[in-house]
Amino acid sequence: MADLRIENSYPGERLGRPTTGPQSVARVGRRLAAIAIDWACAVIISMAFFSYDPMATLAVFAAVQIVFIPTIAGSPGHRLMGMRLTMLDGGWVGLWRPVVRTLLLVLVIPAVIWDPDQRGLHDKAVGTILVRS
Repeated sequence: MADLRIENSYPGERLGRPTTGPQSVARVGRRLAAIAIDWACAVIISMAFFSYDPMATLAVFAAVQIVFIPTIAGSPGHRLMGMRLTMLDGGWVGLWRPVVRTLLLVLVIPAVIWDPDQRGLHDKAVGTILVRS
């Protein structure tokens, strides 16, 4: 019996994304650097205003995601690392998607389970993709 699976030679191929460059799927290294930048900023703000309360740090991190994704197409970390969040068809993410995506992101597990196109469950749930800008 023939194997009907379609093998991808690179992340994003099934979605019609280029191999590299603008509009290609953002790779793991950039993503980790971006989340480290965003978390470090949340920690600094939490230390300055909330005595480094863990829940305050998480709330600041979430607020940054929710505010900046619809306004500048990504978090500050995303933008500094040359990425942006977009809909699969390239449109604006709107206002509700960043909220749902962030709620799933702070749960961690949906963000670390990826499909072959390196889209986390938090992105799949809201129909977004993190691409290079």
